[in-house]
Amino acid sequence: MIQSALLTMAFPSFPRIAVRILSALMLVTAAVHGNEMFGEDDPLQPSASDQTVAVGGTVILTCNVAASDNSSLQWSNTAQQTLYFGDKRALRDNRIQLYKSTPTELSISIADVQLSDEGEYTCSLFTMPVRTVRATVTVLGVPGKPVISGFEEQVQEGGSVTLTCSSTGSKPPATLRWYRGDQELQGRPNVVESNPDAPTYTVISELTLTVTREDNLQPIVCAVEHDSIPLGDMKRTEELLNVLYSPSVRIQPSSDLPREGEKFHLECVSDGNPDPVSFTWEKKDGDIPAALVKADGSALRFEALNKSDSGVYVCTAINDIGEEQTQYTLLVQEAPDNAADPTAMSTSSGVDHAVIGGVVAVIVFIILCMLIVLGRYLIRHKGTYLTHEAKGSDDAPDADTAIINAEGGQSGADDKKEYFI
Repeated sequence: MIQSALLTMAFPSFPRIAVRILSALMLVTAAVHGNEMFGEDDPLQPSASDQTVAVGGTVILTCNVAASDNSSLQWSNTAQQTLYFGDKRALRDNRIQLYKSTPTELSISIADVQLSDEGEYTCSLFTMPVRTVRATVTVLGVPGKPVISGFEEQVQEGGSVTLTCSSTGSKPPATLRWYRGDQELQGRPNVVESNPDAPTYTVISELTLTVTREDNLQPIVCAVEHDSIPLGDMKRTEELLNVLYSPSVRIQPSSDLPREGEKFHLECVSDGNPDPVSFTWEKKDGDIPAALVKADGSALRFEALNKSDSGVYVCTAINDIGEEQTQYTLLVQEAPDNAADPTAMSTSSGVDHAVIGGVVAVIVFIILCMLIVLGRYLIRHKGTYLTHEAKGSDDAPDADTAIINAEGGQSGADDKKEYFI
């Protein structure tokens, strides 16, 4: 190292082993008394700051001097192995890289930091005597994601459940917190256990809850707080409670104004864990007429309401935990007087039929008039024919002569009448 080279140049007659021993003594003396010998106002006194980094992160170590006398700066690790001498790499560790090197500054970076990298690092300025400063690197063990146990078993309403949350790998020990939704719950104080294989800790917390049906499927959260975890990025695990409870029921009618003659049904709406396995219907102060009313699981169906169906109906829902019932008062209203007859025609249909009937009546009247006129015409034509035939047949010896005489008989008569005049 540079110390050995300087001593060899100063004392060339010294044995090599003596030079090495003196060099080591110089480093130790500088490390212990360096700051005391030169004070903080010494422009050649190096300065460095402590650093904190989480496992797996990257840390940058910076060593500065106020002035330069062309002496070299050096970084050494916790085992006093030289990492960098100026801009020259001394230790073959690819995680360690040169960040910046000037006459007044030497900065190095250490990537993928491990717990074994924790400790004091030394920056040295090789003047006569050597000036040194130390920087402590604190490595935080990152806690693992919390694990919750105790949700494996179902719990009945009114009972209690104990949940356990644990997280390993933290250094220093992490803090565990419990939440139900956004509400923080108070668990027992955290228990801290040392890990035998690493300088880290396992933290355990317990929470005991007395549950209600409102807790069913509610997320219970265990969260880890630690300096290695950024704010707002808290590690957390949630599980859903499985609470068993008897059914809660209500009856939903299909109409708010049930009337006589209408179809109607009541629906028994139930919420239970587990789901109800059966429903029963009954009517207070009376029997349900099986012919007109049908119980269909959670529904009670009326084919056509009657005033006698009015009354109080009770639905009972049953599951493996218990049963629950509720009731509904049915009041059947009378059908309105102007209720539409399903067999009657609508008003518009009646108007259309009246128009069509009028048109048909007019057509029939015209046809009858035409028949009357045609009949009168035929009757008159037949009478004329018979009169002519009679006139021609008086003096005719046969039928043909009678017809001929009939056709010309009129003129003959006129002539004869004219003759006598």
